[in-house]
Amino acid sequence: MAVLVTRPSPDDETTAKALRTRGFDVLRAPMLRFEPVPFQDDADATCGAVIVTSANALRAIAPHLVKSRLLKLPLFAVGETTAAVARETGFGEVIVSKGDAGALRDLVLASAKSKQLKKASPILYLAGADLARDLAGELGEKGFTVVTRTTYRMVPVPSLPRDVCDAFVAQEVEAVLHYSRRSARAFLEAARSGGVEISALALPQCCISAGVAAVLRDAGATQVTVAASPDENGLFEALDRALQVRSGSNL
Repeated sequence: MAVLVTRPSPDDETTAKALRTRGFDVLRAPMLRFEPVPFQDDADATCGAVIVTSANALRAIAPHLVKSRLLKLPLFAVGETTAAVARETGFGEVIVSKGDAGALRDLVLASAKSKQLKKASPILYLAGADLARDLAGELGEKGFTVVTRTTYRMVPVPSLPRDVCDAFVAQEVEAVLHYSRRSARAFLEAARSGGVEISALALPQCCISAGVAAVLRDAGATQVTVAASPDENGLFEALDRALQVRSGSNL
């Protein structure tokens, strides 16, 4: 029996390795495909900090950041994965928030309150084409000027790998992990087109947030578990809870 990871590459392999160390067999079906978009830094723009909610925003423009003036700015990142990519890219001062974009917003506000960040200086937000929340707008309401630059897009993958479809049919999948609303929707479409929607939705669906869980529930899933914290540790804990419940119901 295997856990299906729907997270986009290359982060899906990191998740797969972490699951294997916990004793799980793993199948991977990245439901969103990463695509960089053209980027050109505005050398005349003056910013006081950079904010990033996804490591992909940095991966997309890594070649443009070599010796860039941006590397001298403090960078606020969501989670350790994004922070690690920021450091690898060359940022010297990386401030990490635990949780989601809301936690990052609160960290920026706290930094401004403590005078570590100058509120008068614009903030550069390196972002994806499709955003789950209006972080720039939320900071704008607090008096910040946020310049959003789109560096990448995530394109839905239309089909599941053949081995994953076969595993659903053979009842060899014990749970599915979901990381975003968009990837959850893509998973549902792919499962439907592959003829395995009923088998897939009969399994525990472990979701990183309540918003993601709503997508699965609306589609008819009945075994939906939500992470207590919007990060991978929270998701793994949700997986453990879901499998304990499922094991108990099969006694």
